[in-house]
Amino acid sequence: MWGKQILLGILGLSAGMGTAAGLFSFIIGLGVVSDFADRTHTGEKILWYEDCIAAGGILGNLFWVYQIWIPGGRWLLSVFGLFSGIFVGCWSMALAEVLNIFPIFVRRIKLIKCIPFLILGMALGKGIGAIWYFYMRW
Repeated sequence: MWGKQILLGILGLSAGMGTAAGLFSFIIGLGVVSDFADRTHTGEKILWYEDCIAAGGILGNLFWVYQIWIPGGRWLLSVFGLFSGIFVGCWSMALAEVLNIFPIFVRRIKLIKCIPFLILGMALGKGIGAIWYFYMRW
């Protein structure tokens, strides 16, 4: 019985690590990290950025599987929510940029002058949606 539980734990942890590794290599392979390093003029620290991404995947996996409690309460939760929102927003914009969605969309409906409002609308919609979600949850 103990052997079966240990084997299932090892298999689950390995599958989660494999999935996280695939996602983070996809992020690095798309050039999101190098693009951010280029825009912030911190290209000499790109290996450190990639190590932080790998560490985040590994630690997030361990915290999720073993339900490790982290002190900090709502303050730390709000910081985590902020960084998670930034990550998801950057990830979706990077995918859209790689797939050339915006240039095709803008050309088809002739939306050149309204691009700043479109981006602002997406950001506000995401922010208001997140606030509404967490407000209704508490």
